[in-house]
Amino acid sequence: MNSIAEDLLPYASNDLAVGPHTLRYLDEGDANAASVLLCVHGNPTWSFYWRRIIERFSHSHRVIAVDHLGCGRSEKPPRGDETSKGEFRYRLADHRDNLVRLIDTLDLQNITLVAHDWGGAIGLTSVLQRRDRLARIVLLNTGAFPPPYIPWRISACRWPWVGTAAVRGLNAFAKAAVTMAMSRQKLSPQAAAGLLAPYDNWKNRVAIDAFVRDIPKRKSHPTYETLAKLEADLPSLADIPSLLVWGMKDWCFRPECLRRFETAWPAAKTVEIADAGHYVIEDAPEQTLSVIESFLS
Repeated sequence: MNSIAEDLLPYASNDLAVGPHTLRYLDEGDANAASVLLCVHGNPTWSFYWRRIIERFSHSHRVIAVDHLGCGRSEKPPRGDETSKGEFRYRLADHRDNLVRLIDTLDLQNITLVAHDWGGAIGLTSVLQRRDRLARIVLLNTGAFPPPYIPWRISACRWPWVGTAAVRGLNAFAKAAVTMAMSRQKLSPQAAAGLLAPYDNWKNRVAIDAFVRDIPKRKSHPTYETLAKLEADLPSLADIPSLLVWGMKDWCFRPECLRRFETAWPAAKTVEIADAGHYVIEDAPEQTLSVIESFLS
């Protein structure tokens, strides 16, 4: 597992035990640096999505990039429920608990949360539990509230039997993302190969399918309450210096998601990239990195 895409992501992964499973993460830069960038990916990406952050900032910051359980180089246990032993539920609250464990185990302080897609909800729910360790927030095309809509392209991946067969059998979700999450330019073959590398068979696509099914359509869904509480708690972070970088051609986390963050955090700095898509750091890398660098300095 530690060698996945090592030619494209030449950093050794570290292990963290979470119950009976192994979560892996990258830890680059000076371990004694005054500032920590905690990079939290979404679906269907992994720590590979943050390789440019490591390249740009590890000389001045400690950069931690997690692979959620089921993703990247982390262990990929079967999806279970509350009664299953040795399995994992793959719910937002479970990923949050794993990230809090990582923060505590590494005793991370002065954290800048850098998050994208599902990483926004996972990261924000985690740092809300460790508020005294949080210094800054950088969000890229994400959400932190019950979804105001579910795009039909994602809804189709939730259809009984057919959806899982497409996502896990054909890798339809991840393969579609390498083209549909871009707008300004095409993803390079190397970047596409890196993003897809961990998800090479049915077993290894368990988390991709689980994330899609963890999007709550109804209040009865277990994750709805987690997201509703997160949305209610967002104003409590309004005094934290925050940067919102948005690819405005994103058909999933559309501009109205950005507006909800701006309402909760009136003092946040917003950078809209008009022609970039969902994978904003891939679609507009230099622009995204430059505004993050300016914010951090």
